[in-house]
Amino acid sequence: MSNRSPVLVIAAHPDDEVLGCGGTIPRLAQSGCEVHIAILGEGISARYPHREQVGASEIERLASQSKRVAEILQAQQVLAYGLPDNRFDTMPLLDIIKIIEELIAEVRPQVVYTHHGGDLNIDHRVVHQATLTATRPLTGHPVREVYTYEVPSSTEWAFSRLGPVFQPNVFVDISNTLEMKLAALSHYQTEVRIFPHPRSPEAITAIARRWGSMAGLEAAEAFELIRAIR
Repeated sequence: MSNRSPVLVIAAHPDDEVLGCGGTIPRLAQSGCEVHIAILGEGISARYPHREQVGASEIERLASQSKRVAEILQAQQVLAYGLPDNRFDTMPLLDIIKIIEELIAEVRPQVVYTHHGGDLNIDHRVVHQATLTATRPLTGHPVREVYTYEVPSSTEWAFSRLGPVFQPNVFVDISNTLEMKLAALSHYQTEVRIFPHPRSPEAITAIARRWGSMAGLEAAEAFELIRAIR
């Protein structure tokens, strides 16, 4: 992959991009890559009995936070699509595939990061399937590498009962960008939790240290390579 190759990070909700790739995104940007973030869902309405009960101001607030987060992580842009939170399975899968296909046609990324397919969260699983469909290695398709990332409080809380199980085989050194990840996460004020919740700053740091120790690094993010075409 060329240092200046576009990279696309596909996330279901605001904060997933930080939890999964928040240390890797600035590393890619600092190496010269143009990193584009796509957040497909609005990320808030599942907390209400009915979607129409969520206020437009709450959705706009999360969208505004995601823009600030993208700036902190040095991403080129963030695109929001406002799909219904935790209800992606109520939509035709083809509609979500088309969104991702149009994104790929616009950005022409060589590398895509997306959700792991064995997550507890239904939106994550749908995004995983839609991404794999949209990145099929057809002749002339720009995507050469596809990686999946974990999301604390979703990937591990499936307790390996939903397949496939997350089996990381690529580790990115985020020793110098872990603080950027934590700073970005702090802007999602309604999504951060108090320790020992997995989305607490302490837990996020511990996860990075754990993956780092597996790879001989101070801190790392872990990914599972789905495919690479060399």
